Amino acid sequence: MNTPNNKRKKESIERIERVFIQLLQDHELAEIRVSDICKLAGLNRTTFYANYTDIYGLADSIRDKLEQNLSDLYRSEITQGFNSNDYLKLFCHIKENQVFYKTYFKLGYDDSYKIFTYDSNLARQHFQNRFIEYHMEFFKGGITKIIKLWLQNGCKESPEDMYEVIKSEYQGRADNGKED
Repeated sequence: MNTPNNKRKKESIERIERVFIQLLQDHELAEIRVSDICKLAGLNRTTFYANYTDIYGLADSIRDKLEQNLSDLYRSEITQGFNSNDYLKLFCHIKENQVFYKTYFKLGYDDSYKIFTYDSNLARQHFQNRFIEYHMEFFKGGITKIIKLWLQNGCKESPEDMYEVIKSEYQGRADNGKED
């Protein structure tokens, strides 16, 4: 394999993604053009199209990277097949990657996200196996809104404070299923 070209390709992708994320902070997705990205990144359109089919392909790539990054954060749990409900780890990750999360939500992935898993087995225990789908939607909607508000406010509160909010709202269910 041609290593210098692989390095150049990786650098081009990083520049494209960095510029795209930067543009998304002040513009809606529909307002961003490939030519804008290429101009700001100092790249040709052919470089863009060699890596992405269009703006939406780039947006999907950003989403996939965040979801993969978050999966890596919980890799040991996924591998071992358990859910620690460690939302402190999540809030620390969000605080360290605020722009990435803002971008994720700005792209409208709220309803189709894969970054939060819901422990349906634990829910069955807590809710006597009743209305689990409703509880799941309530939890996903609630935590999404909390995260978005925290991001909107510049993550002023600590990750520990946010974890306490989750624990209090879910009566300890966010802490290994034990009531406080």
